[in-house]
Amino acid sequence: MNYEQLAKKVVQRAVKKGAKQAEAYLEVGRNSSVRVREGQIEDLTEATSKGLGIRVIVKDRLGFAYTSDFTPAGLERVADLAVQLAEAAAPNKLNGLPGAKDLGKRGDTGILFDPKVANLPGDWKIQAALEAERAGRAQDTRVVTFDSVSAGDFVAEVYLASSEGASGGYSGTYVYLVAVPVASQDGQLQTGYWLDYKRFLDDLESPESIGREATKRAVRMLGAKPVKTQQVPVVFDPLVAASFVGNLSQAANGNAVYQQSSVLAPHLGKRLAGKHVTLVDDGLLPRGLATAPFDGEGVPTRRTPILDQGVLSGFLYDAFTARKAKARTTGNASRGYSALPGIGTTNLYLEKGTKTPEELIREVPQGLYVTALLGHGADPVSGDMSCGANGLWIENGELTHPVQEVTVAGHLLQMLKDVDAVGSDLQFRGGSVGAPTVRFRQLTVSGA
Repeated sequence: MNYEQLAKKVVQRAVKKGAKQAEAYLEVGRNSSVRVREGQIEDLTEATSKGLGIRVIVKDRLGFAYTSDFTPAGLERVADLAVQLAEAAAPNKLNGLPGAKDLGKRGDTGILFDPKVANLPGDWKIQAALEAERAGRAQDTRVVTFDSVSAGDFVAEVYLASSEGASGGYSGTYVYLVAVPVASQDGQLQTGYWLDYKRFLDDLESPESIGREATKRAVRMLGAKPVKTQQVPVVFDPLVAASFVGNLSQAANGNAVYQQSSVLAPHLGKRLAGKHVTLVDDGLLPRGLATAPFDGEGVPTRRTPILDQGVLSGFLYDAFTARKAKARTTGNASRGYSALPGIGTTNLYLEKGTKTPEELIREVPQGLYVTALLGHGADPVSGDMSCGANGLWIENGELTHPVQEVTVAGHLLQMLKDVDAVGSDLQFRGGSVGAPTVRFRQLTVSGA
């Protein structure tokens, strides 16, 4: 089936029925996953999905409908319904699809599709999960069980057509492996986890190393206790630093900025961090999990610096919010077929620095190396952050004993100022948000 042609036909039908502008967004996907426990398969699932969403504008009124019925009658019906819904909606002068000036030339994404992932046999996932579990158990006898070990893959295709001249399609693959062991000693239980998530099978960390690393992370927390309340240097490992980066991106959402509900809103063009801090959203990152030729509205994706060598240089926009804010879309419209586009990130990451994580820790006389944050992170509106934290205490540049039942608190703007070093170990571990190890000059650690 030629899905791009199908999307164009739906657009033509909507225009024929009275839409001034129309856009069809179509997704076809397949995913499969396996979960094992105690050497047994716990569940094995395979699912396919397809659907088409159509957005129309009639006299400044917006209508949206979606369907998974791809028969000619079903597609005509969804186009007609979108037009009817638009006719009943309230007008808004800002409604509209991206025009020629925003659709422009698309950048080079490189290859996004791996035939090895698309043709992965089901037993590969079973064997990989079992191997990760075996390796994790063999690493340390204090691992008593695994919460879960899972492996999976996705194959996705996206097609888009609009009355304004946007058209195209692409397909991509993803494969992942996750292990969550539970370690026990002296009546105390600790979990750890490790995972990898890639577009290409050959880039995925081996099941054995995933299982072993997950176990090391669980076991090193045994005997954890709180420390007394103090202000000390704090180091975030790459997984924790990635969640901090995610908080910053929420504050860089163009809609939140327009509504003045972002702590970053008044600071465009100002220096907020040192020159070693560059935060980028890059829809063209080679092999990136969120790399794509165009966003959810057909606008070419691009590299958008949010913090450029410490200076707040831009926010993320889709077409509607850009029109509202008198800005340009940055190609950050994110969506599925069953929803209207909203602002999302692509491959979001903090650029790596020059020092190894070991060097960052070695330079800390006394402080906390955080390996897990519990809670929602920083509030993008107020900038306040207060989270439960687990990690390892640093004494004279060495990781010493495990720490838990403490809270790490700070404020986003002050935390940015206090980033005094960025590691060389940039990782995209659990998805499309990446970070290296990050060290803060000081944060408040509240404990006993």
